[in-house]
Amino acid sequence: MAGPRTPFLDSPIPLAFAHRGFSPQGLENSLAAFRAAAALGYTHLESDVHTTADGVAILFHDDTLLRTTGVPGRIADLPAAVVLQARIGGTEPIVTLAELVQAMPATKFNLDVKDAGSVPTLAAAIEEFGLHDRVLVASFSDKRRRAVLRRLSRPVASSAGTATMAAFVLGGWLPRPLLRWFLRDTDALQIPRRRFGITLVTRRSVVRAHRHGLAVHVWTINVPQEMRELFDLGVDGVMTDRADLLADVMRERGYW
Repeated sequence: MAGPRTPFLDSPIPLAFAHRGFSPQGLENSLAAFRAAAALGYTHLESDVHTTADGVAILFHDDTLLRTTGVPGRIADLPAAVVLQARIGGTEPIVTLAELVQAMPATKFNLDVKDAGSVPTLAAAIEEFGLHDRVLVASFSDKRRRAVLRRLSRPVASSAGTATMAAFVLGGWLPRPLLRWFLRDTDALQIPRRRFGITLVTRRSVVRAHRHGLAVHVWTINVPQEMRELFDLGVDGVMTDRADLLADVMRERGYW
């Protein structure tokens, strides 16, 4: 495993991430789903940050409410008073970032910055609640994640965006100074095992990431045998929708 870089990543065992919490009923990103994951033993939860038109950060994956609540409308265009009336699966309230971090004070959060409006709100929440050791800032957009990092009073963990990931994959063809420039402010590679028919996570790629001081977290793995194979390759973490199955593997291997 890669050596520790920040308190978020400082662990003698691989990390297990509950992707959007845990809810077989499909109540993703709800407080009930996050608490269900914690009840299974999870200390690291993955979620997504969107921000309402009046600047309230919420935990929600899509940019619209429709798929999980049945309510039309883009989150960025709606005030919090409207957004928070919607119910995930018709039953569960949408949780704000402030509510989540206060409801689960011992938990660490892997937060994907989904829109530009969430850059200032996420940074403000990290500062207000002193979350620097409890969060990893992620985004497909390197521009967004680095914009959050620049607003903080001290470092937090952060994972590669798409451009940084591509630079790592193509690193053998890039000049070393250029690769180092791409990997600045990057602590982890959070990637799928395969993409477009290409296997991205191999023993060789994991060793190479560790040589650059990067942790490797693989998403979204829901089959126990694949979880075992990835741990055998030396990955530093696995994200899953099946928190129950990953918890079993963590205990089976003596990690928990």
